[in-house]
Amino acid sequence: MLFLLFQIGNDRYALEASHAVEVIPLLALKNIPHAPRGVAGIFNYRGQPVTALDLCELTLGRPACERLSTRIIVVRYSREPNPPPTPDPRPSTLLGIIAEHATEMMRRDERDFVDSGVKVGSAPYLGPVLMDDKGAIQLLHAEHLLADGVRELLFAGTPGA
Repeated sequence: MLFLLFQIGNDRYALEASHAVEVIPLLALKNIPHAPRGVAGIFNYRGQPVTALDLCELTLGRPACERLSTRIIVVRYSREPNPPPTPDPRPSTLLGIIAEHATEMMRRDERDFVDSGVKVGSAPYLGPVLMDDKGAIQLLHAEHLLADGVRELLFAGTPGA
């Protein structure tokens, strides 16, 4: 399986590449006043407004550093809670995920990721880990990035894609 690698602060993460629609350079965002924590703004993606979520802001409380390697990973995001693991026929929309050092890919078996033994109830998007010569890489489940209230707030009235 192919994974996109990126960082949140100094820690490395992986996202299944099949979840990514496209990886684009960091763009200027339109600020959304009073947006929930982690919502960086919206951007124009092929004529469509897309919400951008800043992983550093969401997890570390600071915005992602603006580097050449900071990217927006455009993913198809289910607007309903608890999407099934199979191809989802339920309504979805695009979501931009701002991630630092999002320039590498890795091919590994999904079974190489193992339970870390630490469960963080407030971060259901954090999955199992894989150890390599540089340390740990944690799998990120993009479908669980937004809390239910934030999902409802951001995607209220959004038509299915």
